[in-house]
Amino acid sequence: MEAPMLCAFRKQTLSRLGLEGAGRVTAVGAGVNHVQAGDRVAYATGPLGAYASGRLYPAERLVKLPDDLSCEDAAAILFKGITAQYLLKSTYSVGLGTSILLYGVAGGVGAIMAQWAKQLGAFVIGVVSKAASVPKAESLGCDAVMVFNPDKLASEVGRITHGRMVDVVYDPIGRISFEASLGSLRPRGLMVSFGASSGVPAAVELATLNAKGSLFLTRPSLAAHTASVVEYQQRAQDVLHAVSSGVITPHIWGRYALSDAVTAHADLESGRTSGSIILRP
Repeated sequence: MEAPMLCAFRKQTLSRLGLEGAGRVTAVGAGVNHVQAGDRVAYATGPLGAYASGRLYPAERLVKLPDDLSCEDAAAILFKGITAQYLLKSTYSVGLGTSILLYGVAGGVGAIMAQWAKQLGAFVIGVVSKAASVPKAESLGCDAVMVFNPDKLASEVGRITHGRMVDVVYDPIGRISFEASLGSLRPRGLMVSFGASSGVPAAVELATLNAKGSLFLTRPSLAAHTASVVEYQQRAQDVLHAVSSGVITPHIWGRYALSDAVTAHADLESGRTSGSIILRP
């Protein structure tokens, strides 16, 4: 197997953190024709090492940026955009009349998914963690917004949908929301557990899925949906098209120097952030 063709970004700096970034190509290896020195590019998958002022990176997994998209905006939206893209278009084919329950609407991935799902014709019920986030969720186009309460969530979904419940739940929360999410689905609905910010959900008995109406359950990953270069580039181009057409918009909450990464992580973990964080080398 031939070694991967690499591109260099400025000065090489060792790092084992970060999956996404953007910048300008400074040099290319032999045989590289997808990009050339001077191109502005971004990437949204491994290998790890995005916390750097420069690095070597496999050329075939670089995404060329259009002139009207800044490197900062690309860094803020590509990874989250590809996640939203596969969840809305592959994990479940969201379209006209689809009803969805979407957690974390005030956050990075949730905000993108809400905008994109509305453009696809879905009825979107957004879930936020606090009342202060409700106006933002409404501004993103959500048809209804709830402040998270696991004891009342399913009954509220029933009220909003007049008892029909939703076709698909997108749940990145995990343990504390899992039961409420299952209870919000219509018969043969799909539960998409794609994160575990509150901890990994408990194991599910197959009989439970049957008792709740022959439900479907999946735990998708970005890696499985971008494993091939062709699929990765196709999803990335769909994201860039959605940005250029105004369907989704980058939102940068804060900018930090790379040397202040510890502070950026502390702010993220405290729940203060609402949107993407950019580290500047």
